[in-house]
Amino acid sequence: MKRLIGYFFQGLLYIAPLSITIFILYKSFIYLDGLFKPFLQSYLKINIPGLSLVLVFLTVVLVGLLGQTILARPIKRFVNHFINKAPLVKVIYSSIRDLLSAFVGKEKKFNQPVLVKVNTISELEKLGFITQEDVSNLGIDGEKVAVYFPHSYNFSGELFIVPSEHVKKIDTSPSDVMKFIVSGGVSGYNNEKPIQK
Repeated sequence: MKRLIGYFFQGLLYIAPLSITIFILYKSFIYLDGLFKPFLQSYLKINIPGLSLVLVFLTVVLVGLLGQTILARPIKRFVNHFINKAPLVKVIYSSIRDLLSAFVGKEKKFNQPVLVKVNTISELEKLGFITQEDVSNLGIDGEKVAVYFPHSYNFSGELFIVPSEHVKKIDTSPSDVMKFIVSGGVSGYNNEKPIQK
């Protein structure tokens, strides 16, 4: 019986990650494919699975392309003027914009992993990412930096202002460090194993 339970958990270890990945991809596909589906079916009488997903991708690419042209400047000014008039909208919009640009924008912020000593007595250290090298504009005295600490098994984190001498830059891939933190230390660095046939 013990061996049977062991085989069950071993099978679960093989099946669960693949099943959850397929489920997430499937749900994302269904959601994105449903965005333009009512329009395509009602007005154009087209019902091709995946066409709405292609339209979503092309729309995002088109917006990105137009955002780089001179034509987008007046639109950006109008949107920014509207957002600046609504304080709550401004906080939400700018936070989301800055967070997304930190991951995928030209000025990526999570590209310098660091090891921070958070307790000098117990030598406790935490992995994080420097987001600002200079925080003096916040009225903070001394040489301090802003370090973001992602939470494990969650898409959230905390921002700490720490003395520079407690921060040690590490020469490791930022994506490996993020994966290591988010997985709670379970995922090792560069331990991608090829899928066995």
